[in-house]
Amino acid sequence: MLPLPDLNPKAMDDRIEALRKTLGKRVTILGHHYQDDSVIRHVDLRGDSLELARKVKDIESEHIVFCGVYFMAESAALLARRGQKVHLPEMSANCVMAQMAPADLVERVLRQCNEARKVVPLAYVNSSVAVKGVTGKFGGAVCTSANAKKMMDWAFRQAEAVLFLPDKNLAWNSADLLGIPEDARHMVNIRHGGAEMDMNAVNDARLIMWPGCCAIHARFNVRQIESRRAEHPGARVMVHPECSPAVVAKADAAGSTSFIIKYVAEAKEGDTVIVGTEINLVERLAEQYKGKVTVVPLLESECSHMDRTRPVHLLSVLESIADPGNPAWPPCIVTVDPGVAANATSSLDRMLKEMQ
Repeated sequence: MLPLPDLNPKAMDDRIEALRKTLGKRVTILGHHYQDDSVIRHVDLRGDSLELARKVKDIESEHIVFCGVYFMAESAALLARRGQKVHLPEMSANCVMAQMAPADLVERVLRQCNEARKVVPLAYVNSSVAVKGVTGKFGGAVCTSANAKKMMDWAFRQAEAVLFLPDKNLAWNSADLLGIPEDARHMVNIRHGGAEMDMNAVNDARLIMWPGCCAIHARFNVRQIESRRAEHPGARVMVHPECSPAVVAKADAAGSTSFIIKYVAEAKEGDTVIVGTEINLVERLAEQYKGKVTVVPLLESECSHMDRTRPVHLLSVLESIADPGNPAWPPCIVTVDPGVAANATSSLDRMLKEMQ
């Protein structure tokens, strides 16, 4: 077998496919839509966070390889069956938004919020398993961009107020859909470990929002929409709800990754759709519907963490599964602290139950 550095792209693809065939049903490879095409071409299942979370429980393979970022693999490890192993091809692939909400700080803020009344947390899936554990401990649930409105409505039925974290934009846009008055919302101050929180404002608010955001979707702005509309008269603009409220308000529609894919698929022949989300997905849609629908990126915004997973990393994982005793192929297995697992699983299960 050739060492990895000597494999050209075609040889690498051939080796990955040969290993997939050899390993057969022992391995299922999942891939998020934001992965590069060089990786996506090798996956068994692709989807957004909600789709992939739903599919994990039905996978019977001994090994689940998750081509995405760390919090996604952690969620898969929570939902996996006893004895299954979840692998992340590139362990440094993380999420900037998730890192904006450290679990110890989230718990400290929640304890302060709950001193005067019951506040239930709603954690966006783009959060660490430790944060999901804290969320479960306080009776909260997880949500995705596809079901944030529905899960926020669920959370309001559980308590007087909701702490939504870590994405302030998804929180605000979901609140708009639910008709939550702006004066009933408060952006919590988490500086200095929460020591500067305005507890009067916190206790008056129905929706308390964590000040995090997605670096990819935060790059989009209203000026870009206006410029693209001028370049493409009659085009429709579709953006992700992690974009700012101003961008969402200026767009023709906003929705999750799956919603964006469906929106483009249902466009009429000859339509132009301007899409504001991660560039790998936009370019894939542009290629897929070439000749029928013109798909234009609002801006070329790439997730550098999603892009860290390359075919060489996927190949390395498959080699480690096929030859577990070979030190040349170190395992990249994601595990969850048993002390966190029960509460984190309950937060995910509440979401999945509500979506049935």
